[in-house]
Amino acid sequence: MSKAFVSSGRSALVTLVVACAFCVLLGRLFYLHVWNQESLRAHVENNRKMINVVEARRGNIVDTRGNLLATTRTSYNIGVDPQAFREGDWEKLPQLAAILGVPLEQIEDAVNQKVRRAGSNSQEVRLIRWAVLARDANEATHEAVRALGIRAVYGNQSHSRAYPSGQLAAHVLGYVNKEATPVTGIERYFDYYLRGQDGWRETERDGRRHEIARFREREVEPSDGLSVELAIDQMVQHIVEAEIQRLSEDFNPKGISIIVSRPADGAVLALANFPTYDPNEFFNTQKYPIANQRNRALTDVFEPGSTFKIVPAAAALNEGLVYPGDMFQTGVKRVSYKGRTLSLPDDHRNYDQLSMHEIMVKSSNRGVAHLGLLLGADRLHQYAAQFGFGETTGFDLGGEVRGTLHNPRNWDGLTITRLPMGHAVNATPMQVHTAMSVIANKGVLMEPMLARRIFDSYGSDVIRFSPKAKRRVVSADTAHTVAMMLLDAVGVEGTARRAAIENYDVAGKTGTTQKIIGGRYSNRHHVASFSGFFPAENPALVITVVVDEPQGAGTGYGGSVAAPAFRNIAEACIAYLGIRPARPDASFVDFNTPSHDRSRRISN
Repeated sequence: MSKAFVSSGRSALVTLVVACAFCVLLGRLFYLHVWNQESLRAHVENNRKMINVVEARRGNIVDTRGNLLATTRTSYNIGVDPQAFREGDWEKLPQLAAILGVPLEQIEDAVNQKVRRAGSNSQEVRLIRWAVLARDANEATHEAVRALGIRAVYGNQSHSRAYPSGQLAAHVLGYVNKEATPVTGIERYFDYYLRGQDGWRETERDGRRHEIARFREREVEPSDGLSVELAIDQMVQHIVEAEIQRLSEDFNPKGISIIVSRPADGAVLALANFPTYDPNEFFNTQKYPIANQRNRALTDVFEPGSTFKIVPAAAALNEGLVYPGDMFQTGVKRVSYKGRTLSLPDDHRNYDQLSMHEIMVKSSNRGVAHLGLLLGADRLHQYAAQFGFGETTGFDLGGEVRGTLHNPRNWDGLTITRLPMGHAVNATPMQVHTAMSVIANKGVLMEPMLARRIFDSYGSDVIRFSPKAKRRVVSADTAHTVAMMLLDAVGVEGTARRAAIENYDVAGKTGTTQKIIGGRYSNRHHVASFSGFFPAENPALVITVVVDEPQGAGTGYGGSVAAPAFRNIAEACIAYLGIRPARPDASFVDFNTPSHDRSRRISN
């Protein structure tokens, strides 16, 4: 028997190779367990640990009577994990199909299909761990599914914003987009309070990436958002939007803005614009163009026209420069002022002379031009600014523009006679509204109040907002005198006869403004407006209507378009809010008797 010969060189080579292999292995083990230990441990922990974010529920937005305007809807996407499905659960599938309202065959196909290709041309096959059976299921449906006890079937919770009344108060509420980001309105302005604080759940998961509930280490519950109560009254808002619908159908305008508020505290009961949109479908830009989301009451400016005449009238009365019975020469076309000859604006009708009272009732452009000349540029500008023109009103929505009120040093030679009639100044509907509210509120300018309070889930106040008086503009006596003038402007001889309400004293002013087209005032493009309040002696509501370019309404736009809309809204609010007419013994100013037993004839 012969012994095999083993070369010593070959033996040494084999030994060396084996030794090197072990060295490489030991080196790799050293690298993994010692050198790279922290990094690998973190990687393993990351695969094993799981942190689930628990969304906080966004707070509600309600009207002044607690009616829901915006809420958060909890929904579930219910699906099945085919890999975890147990054979014993097949018999429960008919019940599942009945609860979800989907065909049984569809559920069975989802359970049976356990793999799918990674791509249309790929040969790679992947396991299916989630197949959707129903989307946006409500909580009752989700609970019924859980009660079946099918381990492989479960739901993923999600929150979505819903606006139960659709388009109602869309420009006030705003909306929250698909990324849960508030975009406009109350949703954005009060997002800090509405959004709440998300919670989280820290736990472990198994090899199939399912939660192992018994190893849950930390669970922080979400803190739901607070709710906001608005001064908006859902019924008044509905009344306003119904009237906007009528105006849009009858006159086919470019835009409409209507505001309703209480003068005493500045509470805004309704604010609406046309065109509008549905915040539930903000993404449907074909149905609701992006431009429809613009809050015209705060962003669109126009020359207020005759509604501005309350400013020079109140200013001249407050300064003691004129009295209601004083007469003005309104038949002249030119006057001398500071060594210059100025042309006066035209009136719709020629009046040889008018009293201060008649200037307001008949809305004389020349008459208020005389008032502007008496005041002078500095005082006229000062009072216009005091009434809120040229500054934001402070309305709780953001995006508000200041309008335009030029400094007197930038005026041209005609501004002193044109500004009193509402030209050479640009204002938003909200600015016009708050200016009229000064007269209704005994001379005090209030900041418009939209939010009344912020409250928690128990209904307890977290923040309560109080009415905010910005400043006194004119005396109470001056405001009362102007109010009585505006009362006659709605009378049989006034320009706003169609705003009158039977048994109620209505005070207000129409405005018909020619728009500037191509650098010139157009005879075809107008803005029709009316701003007024009632009852005149003790105002309950101020209502402002602005209609941009109404079609087919003749020339008296303010009186024929905006004034009737005011009346319709006011009559509906009287019935709903139970507003009583003024006391029959209320005292009024007799404009036929000169104030302080003085009668003066004023000319320039």
